[in-house]
Amino acid sequence: MAPTVYDSNTDHWLVTRYDDVNSLLRDRRFGRTYLHVATHEEMGHQRPPAQLDPFWHLINHGILDMEPPDHTRVRRLVAKAFTPRMVESMREPVQRLTDALVDDVDGVGEFDLLRAIAEPLPVAVIAELLGVPRADRHLLRPWSADICRMYELHPTDDDMRIASRASTEFSDYLRALSRERRAAPAGDLISEMALVVDEGERLTEDELIGTCVLLLNAGHEATVNVTGNGWWALFRNPEALARLRATPSLVPTAIEELMRWDTPLQLFERWVLEDTEVHGAHIPRGAELGLVFGSANRDPAVFDAPDELRLDRQPNPHLTFGAGIHFCLGAPLARLELETSFATVLRRLPTLEPADEPRWKPGYIIRGLGSLRVRC
Repeated sequence: MAPTVYDSNTDHWLVTRYDDVNSLLRDRRFGRTYLHVATHEEMGHQRPPAQLDPFWHLINHGILDMEPPDHTRVRRLVAKAFTPRMVESMREPVQRLTDALVDDVDGVGEFDLLRAIAEPLPVAVIAELLGVPRADRHLLRPWSADICRMYELHPTDDDMRIASRASTEFSDYLRALSRERRAAPAGDLISEMALVVDEGERLTEDELIGTCVLLLNAGHEATVNVTGNGWWALFRNPEALARLRATPSLVPTAIEELMRWDTPLQLFERWVLEDTEVHGAHIPRGAELGLVFGSANRDPAVFDAPDELRLDRQPNPHLTFGAGIHFCLGAPLARLELETSFATVLRRLPTLEPADEPRWKPGYIIRGLGSLRVRC
């Protein structure tokens, strides 16, 4: 495929090679938003419909869709609360939650791996981390799924309505919870973010809410899809699966390879903030890049035999978590969850095998299974 090509179906300038994707993720001439430098009209775009105001208010207050200087300030404050020590403190809860899910399927014969383990685990982990009361945790996954409708191409009016309603309900819920925790801290991440101060600066209430929603949405979608895609990759490569079962110490490098081999977020978008040129292609201000992670992660200029699943691949500089200032804040937690999940299932369900061909979700940007029937 050409290194840069315009796709009229998606209105993206697709960038496919590793070095280009890696470089452009770090290039401040391209942004997750353009609203820090121009209006919608100045960039040649229509203002989003009013029904999406709740969605965009929520998303624009999360660091994924911020640019400096706001991004710098908010990420610094969040990092003071969401520390490596806090992530490490989640090791026992993640193992406990994983064991409970495996307990529920051990001995049942056939089950859907996504419904039974892949989907409930990341939601339970984020809920535990944030400090969402157990009685309310059933609300999180539907809210996340409804909001994520907006991340695919060409959302329908129904998608917009549902995403906006979920944005309002989730924001209202977190606003009330954050006020409770500010008044009576409980040692969870919401409490820590509500109280964090750096050089006299605090997170605003909207920024705290946007960060919580980002952690849930990104953590849920990516971890579920790495789990489903990863197990299906192992089933299609039985020699690799047998080696992993025999050598569980390979799990950490195996997770990195599974994220590279079948990337859960196939494409990441960037707005062009000034006229530019990429490989001879003139790309105008206001256009949108589609940085193709799936292609970059299989670039033969970077990865030897990129179409082979090598569970001990090192080095493995995949771009699944992004790069630059928007590198995934939750990457350490995602790795902890995935390593725990895969290691536990490998150990406790050693005869796990597919029961049927999986069903794929009809996504373009997000790649993941809709179901994965297995038996043991």
